[in-house]
Amino acid sequence: MRLKFASYNIHKAVGLDRRRDPDRVLAVLHEIDADIIALQECDRRFGRRESVLPRARIEDSPFRPVGLSVRPGSLGWHGNTFLVKKDIEVLHVEPLPLPTLEPRGAVRIDIVKDGRKVRAIGMHLDLSGFRRRHQGEAVISHLAKCDGDCPTVVMGDTNEWSATGGVLRTFRGDWQSLDCGPSFPTRRPLARLDRIFATHDWSCEESGVHHSLLASRASDHLPVWAKLSLDS
Repeated sequence: MRLKFASYNIHKAVGLDRRRDPDRVLAVLHEIDADIIALQECDRRFGRRESVLPRARIEDSPFRPVGLSVRPGSLGWHGNTFLVKKDIEVLHVEPLPLPTLEPRGAVRIDIVKDGRKVRAIGMHLDLSGFRRRHQGEAVISHLAKCDGDCPTVVMGDTNEWSATGGVLRTFRGDWQSLDCGPSFPTRRPLARLDRIFATHDWSCEESGVHHSLLASRASDHLPVWAKLSLDS
């Protein structure tokens, strides 16, 4: 069984030209063509925190949003959500509060594809290194309390500039950190802020950063992706 995972901080759909253009973001998601996509900054930060991606436009695409229903009009939890291909069954969706001073959070989904149960967490971590470590530990602690072990992927904007330290130390041992490449800033990617971690159940066939003409303008981050497979 093979799945393509992707993580994308869409910067509230505001591109480098300072225009909010949800259609441009959706076009980038079409280019990536992942099965499971973790989005960050998918809602406006203030007021009613409405989604920056119209649900009707998403429904016209190959994807559908998972049903969080935390706030009317919002797509995610503190800007975090998942889009999944329409042939994927979603068993469980849960927002995860993280220890933080900033409006940060994570979202967990359990899905079924080809008869296999898979778990994924999308997250957006703090700018503070101290808080990031606590947030990574909170994610690991939550997974340890989940019912039943299953192949798991954790991904998102870690805000971690270190190549080996900080929150990356949390995802060692039982985790493999996939080498996607630098994704920030868009104009000249230098930092590997956007990360994908996977349990050792998975084999990584390919991973990378999606760098197209549209992606280079749609957000201040580039999307990262990984093609993963499970043995039968």
